Amino acid sequence: MLVAPNVSAAARHLAATRPVPGSTARNLHTYEGGPAYIREPREELFLLAVANFVSQETFYESGAYRDDRYTALVARLAVEHPAWTAGLLRWLRGEGNMRTASLVGAAAYVRARLAAGTSDGPSNRSVVDSVLQRADEPGELLAHWIAAYGRQVPQPVKRGVADAVRRLYTSRSLLKYDTESRDFRFGDVLNLVHASPDPAKPWQGALFRYALDRRHHPERAEAPEDDRTLTARRTLLATPADERRALVTGPGGAKRLTGAGMTWESVAGWLQGPMDAAVWEALIPGMGPMALLRNLRNFDEAGIADAVAERVAARIADPGEVARSRQFPFRYLAAHRHAAPRWAAALEAALGHCLAHVPALPGRTLVLVDRSDSMFFDTVSARSTLSRADAAAVFGTALALRAEQADLVEFGWRSAPVPYALGEPVLDVLKRFHRLGGTDTVKALRTHYLDHDRVLLVTDEQALPYGPPTSDPVPAGVPVHTWNLAGYRPAHGPAGPNRHTFGGLTDAAFRMAGLIENGRRAHWPWTGEE
Repeated sequence: MLVAPNVSAAARHLAATRPVPGSTARNLHTYEGGPAYIREPREELFLLAVANFVSQETFYESGAYRDDRYTALVARLAVEHPAWTAGLLRWLRGEGNMRTASLVGAAAYVRARLAAGTSDGPSNRSVVDSVLQRADEPGELLAHWIAAYGRQVPQPVKRGVADAVRRLYTSRSLLKYDTESRDFRFGDVLNLVHASPDPAKPWQGALFRYALDRRHHPERAEAPEDDRTLTARRTLLATPADERRALVTGPGGAKRLTGAGMTWESVAGWLQGPMDAAVWEALIPGMGPMALLRNLRNFDEAGIADAVAERVAARIADPGEVARSRQFPFRYLAAHRHAAPRWAAALEAALGHCLAHVPALPGRTLVLVDRSDSMFFDTVSARSTLSRADAAAVFGTALALRAEQADLVEFGWRSAPVPYALGEPVLDVLKRFHRLGGTDTVKALRTHYLDHDRVLLVTDEQALPYGPPTSDPVPAGVPVHTWNLAGYRPAHGPAGPNRHTFGGLTDAAFRMAGLIENGRRAHWPWTGEE
């Protein structure tokens, strides 16, 4: 269930510290005490949105504070820049692949616009619909609204959710997501928003009635007889426990499971027996890329056949599968660190495909990767063991390997070049990075900038106040692209011509560096507006 924000606390903080964007604030510093700059509100929201897994604690900011700041910024910009904010939320759920942040943001967008009495820009209904892309999300958004704002759900939210329900509710999605562990079941959603079936889907009316009965009258709930998936699932569930293994491992087992919408999680509970090699080998053909990644260790422990393992590795390394799965690059790094050596080549290939859009920048590029303590404290998400230092090293290395000529440097309180060879696997280069204490960005720039054509910094921007304030070490005419991994409010440098800041955990920001240098106005990926 999503966490309810305390909007007023962050709103008061933002109102109390609102100097001119791009300028230094008399009392504003980085969290380590270095000089800091205020971002323009849209830039601040973009960086926070793409870096913020909701309620995640970070080195310098609590999860609650970050949630409050995010919600307050969405609320402000939903009124001041409604089209831009609606575009951000739609992009965030789509290309940005940030599910929870987009749902929380859509709720804040609607609430702020209703409170302000404004109807300019995209409709509230369409914004809600645009962020709901998985069948459990209508329930999650409604549960969040009620927890955050009360049980009175406004009509635009109900209508947007109803639009999404017609798109997303199928028998397969019901079997996967309408479970007792959910706070808001499909039947709860249908009761609240009164979604009518899609006229183009004649089967949907019966499915809606079944979902309502499953929730409110389970003793009489009967799956529609003409629904093959639900009927197949009912047959499997009715099979005696001692006969189930044969249904999985016997002839046609994989097809039988797929036809009944059985995921590996549901099989694990239904089987009432060991998940051995034969069971996994029946399940693997129907498993998606993320499920394969999560279960590599299970495959090894069960002892699946080498031929099956080869097919799994081929799917993991397939560029089409990688593109469709839309996994963050750090997922492959995490899998590599915990899997057996036989998966290493496939995971390295998948990581390479995932980073394929990192630009091949011409000329000489200086890539600086932050290896300070705060980068090691924070993980890329609450459920991950990988630090932001890991993510920074992955992308910094990818940039260096793909650039025409690059100097790859790690920095903290000191700095040093990181050796690499063109064509070398990214994961091999990562072994050469170190932990380097505090953050002295200016010193690193002064040491390593030698007439490069551009500088790219991968960092959380929280520099220490080493020495007296000094002028910019990089000439004003040389582009400096800061890739911010944390989304903190204080910036380590001013905005302006040839000074650009991006953020998040996808390759989208890196594509912007080349576009900007080519003279295209592409700061915001969903608008083309700089």
